[in-house]
Amino acid sequence: MKKTVINWGIIGLGKIARKFAEDLQRLPDARLHAVASTSPERAQAFAAEFGAQHAFGAYQDIADCPGLDALYVATPHPQHAECAQIALDAGIPVLVEKPFAMHAAAAAQTAARAREKQTLLMEALWTRFIPATNQALNLIQQGAIGAVHTVKADFGFNTPYDPQSRLFNPALGGGALLDIGIYPAFLAHLILGAPPASGVQSAAVFTPEGVDASCAFTFRYPDNRLALGYAALNAHTPVEAWIFGTEGHIYLHPRWHHTQKLTVARYEGKQQTLQTLEYPYEGWGYHFEAAHFMECIRAGLQESPLLPLDFTLALSQTLDAVQRGFGAINNPDTLS
Repeated sequence: MKKTVINWGIIGLGKIARKFAEDLQRLPDARLHAVASTSPERAQAFAAEFGAQHAFGAYQDIADCPGLDALYVATPHPQHAECAQIALDAGIPVLVEKPFAMHAAAAAQTAARAREKQTLLMEALWTRFIPATNQALNLIQQGAIGAVHTVKADFGFNTPYDPQSRLFNPALGGGALLDIGIYPAFLAHLILGAPPASGVQSAAVFTPEGVDASCAFTFRYPDNRLALGYAALNAHTPVEAWIFGTEGHIYLHPRWHHTQKLTVARYEGKQQTLQTLEYPYEGWGYHFEAAHFMECIRAGLQESPLLPLDFTLALSQTLDAVQRGFGAINNPDTLS
C-alpha cells in the first residue's frame, strides 16, 4: 500500500531550507518529520516552528530517525555529496540541493552509491519543475520557434563582499558559478544537451581569496548551436533567459529560473507576433520539485525520469570544464 503522507527530513537549516519547509506546507500529502543541524538549538527552533517531531544536532543522526521517507539536503555546497551518502547508506530517498557536488568526481561517486543501494536520488534543480519551464519545453517540442540554435541566460545580484560569507568563502563553496551560474548552464543542458568539453570557453573575475565573483561562459555544440551564460555576485543583472530558434524565440521573464511568465515570438518574414503566457503559482516554487520527488517515491523509482542522474553527472562535468577554463578548479574531491 502506498503511503498517503510522505514524511520529510531536512539536513541543513539555512534560507533555502526555510523556503522548502514553507512550500512543503502547501502539499497535503507531505509532512516535515525531522530536521538536522550542526546546532542543536537551531534544529529545535526550526522543528518547533514547522511542527517537525524530531530535531537532531548532528547531520548523521537524522538517518536513524524512525518513519522517515525522504531527505532534503540543504547544507553548504561542500557537504552536499557527503550528506547525500548518509541518506543513501540508510536507504532513504534523497533530494540534494544544487550543486549536486563540488566537482564531477564526487558527483559520480554519489550517483554510483545510489545505484548500488538502489535508492532514489535527485538533484534539487527546482527550475526543471516550474510550470513555465515545462511549457517552454512543450513549445520547443511542438516546433513553435523552429529549430533552436542559441540559448542565452544570466543570473546576477550585487551583494556586499564578505570573505567569511557562504557566497565568498572558498571553504563553504563560494563563487558565482556553483551558486547561480549553474542555472544558465542547466538551461543549456535542458534545451541543447551537454556540450563537448572542447566546446566550453569561460572567463571569470576573482576575489582576493580566488573565488569567482563573476563569470561568463559559452558552449559551442558540434552542429554550431550555442549557449551563452553569465553569473555575478557583484552586479545586478536582469535575470532573464532567451531561447532563439529559426522561426522565433521564447523569452523567460525575470526571474527566469522560477518565472511565472514567458513570451513567445514568431516570425513570418519581417513580421513578428508576440504571445505572452502566464503560469501563476503561490509559494516559492519548491513544492513542484517536492511533489515530483514524492511521485517517484510512490512509483518505486530509483531515478527521476525528468531529472535523471546522467543529466546531473553531465552538468557536473560541464561545470568542471567551465572552472578549468577560468583556472579556478581544484583537485576533484572524492569521498571515502
